[in-house]
Amino acid sequence: MAIIVYAESQNGKFKKSAFEAVSYGRALANESNKNLVVISINADDPNELANYGPDKVLSVKDSSMNDYTAQVYADTISELSKKEGVSILVLSSSADSKYMSPLLAVQLGAGLASNVVSTPISISPLVVKRSCFTNKAFNHTTLKGSINIICVSNNSYGIHEKESRPEVVDVKISKNNPKIKVESLDKATGSVSIADADIVISGGRGLKGPENWHLIEDLASTLGAATACSKPVSDMGWRPHSEHVGQTGKPVASNLYIAIGVSGAIQHLAGINASKVKVVINNDPEAPFFKAADYGIVADAFDVVPKLIEKLKAFKSHQ
Repeated sequence: MAIIVYAESQNGKFKKSAFEAVSYGRALANESNKNLVVISINADDPNELANYGPDKVLSVKDSSMNDYTAQVYADTISELSKKEGVSILVLSSSADSKYMSPLLAVQLGAGLASNVVSTPISISPLVVKRSCFTNKAFNHTTLKGSINIICVSNNSYGIHEKESRPEVVDVKISKNNPKIKVESLDKATGSVSIADADIVISGGRGLKGPENWHLIEDLASTLGAATACSKPVSDMGWRPHSEHVGQTGKPVASNLYIAIGVSGAIQHLAGINASKVKVVINNDPEAPFFKAADYGIVADAFDVVPKLIEKLKAFKSHQ
């Protein structure tokens, strides 16, 4: 029996969440005294995973899987997991994994726990801690299957390096017959993706127009952060929908989330509650975001943000 991890990649490069999932899998393997096997699909350099402790890496390279479809990826991961004698399959909590994990659960006859925020409380029986109610609470879930799937929340466990010398095996998959064909993809452009970002800078209607978005971009550039926006901003076309965060947009689980000119509607707060530290800058002291924030500044963003950027640049220049 083995602990299996699917390490997600995009355009041949492993996502940050892949390293977190492998780190989590290594901890599980140590605790359960099992081998750690990692599945990589169309990654340029599978050996990069050696820094995080796998015993074996199964490298799949198949041009028919260049475009993600949940059914094809689930078929492949299920096939390889069965061959390796999977006991626990670890995935990240990405959008792709959330589409794929129910399919995997059916194919493997497995229990499934999403939004897992820590290593298991118990291995036998398998008990995990999960976030629930849009990250406002936690529950303990017992998985009773002989095979179980754990989806690890982003930035909940962290990345832990453990150098290893894994066996890297190139594997061929059974020919699949996809029911869905990808015709085209519209990809978000940006230096840092929201899903993988440690820091996210988000703007709302308080910025008054797209011509003022340079405040968000300049602060993000200074901090090496991703940029995001509230729903009204994307609805008005100021920013692309790919930057919309919230319950109806992308969830954010960054280490630092800075909201500028965002009032804090309940749907927005539900999507960013998993962030560890939340900062709000708003000139309305009654803005709902202040009740959820760890730190708040009641002031005009057009005054505060340029001064903040200036101080941060000065600080960084003396490091």
